[in-house]
Amino acid sequence: MEKLIYQMFILGTGKRLDEALANGLGGVIFFTRDIKSKQQFKELIADIKEKSVIHPFLAIDQEGGRVERTENIHPRYLSPRAAYNKGEEFLKNQTKNIAEELREYGINLNFAPCADVNTNPNNPIIGERAFSDNPDDVSCGVKIVSRIYRDFGIIPCLKHFPGHGDADKDSHLTLPVIDLSMDEMQRIHIKPFLENIDTEMIMVAHLYCSCFDKERIPASLSKNVIGYLRNHLKFKGIVITDDMVMQGVQEFGGVEACKRAILAGADILLFRDADDKTIEIIENLKSEAEKSEDLKTRILESNERIKELKKHLKM
Repeated sequence: MEKLIYQMFILGTGKRLDEALANGLGGVIFFTRDIKSKQQFKELIADIKEKSVIHPFLAIDQEGGRVERTENIHPRYLSPRAAYNKGEEFLKNQTKNIAEELREYGINLNFAPCADVNTNPNNPIIGERAFSDNPDDVSCGVKIVSRIYRDFGIIPCLKHFPGHGDADKDSHLTLPVIDLSMDEMQRIHIKPFLENIDTEMIMVAHLYCSCFDKERIPASLSKNVIGYLRNHLKFKGIVITDDMVMQGVQEFGGVEACKRAILAGADILLFRDADDKTIEIIENLKSEAEKSEDLKTRILESNERIKELKKHLKM
């Protein structure tokens, strides 16, 4: 059970990372703080692989523009919107450059591209990270970028389902509310996900969509949202949450939020630090799983998906 639960977590670096890797941690996410030089970063990844008892996802947020983690090494790439506006060939070439770089370091999972349709010009969190405010253009951009990452042996992860584009608040700071009809969500914000539904991984957002739930609950903890993704859109891949330390989900508590996310259908939980608090949450979750058949069943289901993806990518 310990290894099964640890496989469902991707953690950032921190003082208890080695312990988590020895317990079967599913993966590691890297931030700017972890990347000082090319050689140092390669050595860090090699060290993590050596200490892992199960081959890990080695992940990063490298979208281009203001969300990328290698700025200590080279100048920033253009944002997804700026790259897309320069034409498909430019976007392809930039994505190849990003993918080549990530592959050289040993990264096998990129939390990109954004499939959000930025319909709110005052959106504080998406903006230039979206390819466009038009769902067809976003679908096109997502398809191009995802295909190139796959060609380089890197898993793309579409985000932030069911769409962060209409938000007027930052989910790092609070729980944004998306108060749109189901029809509008489907026609605009869900469309790029639907048109790329054969992807390997989708990240679910910490935002409340009133068309899915009466209870004010983040999509990442919502059975209705993740159930819609699985049952209506027929998504077969891995569902991952956005960072579980973001304020948009914090009010639900650490262990309780993780439990609710798993029972709702999430396969992987993301945390930015391998610190005492995070490890305590995982250990408490292990105790909860030993008492709950429902939780145990979900953990086994998720592990099958994780194992299948790692096997498929010859990890």
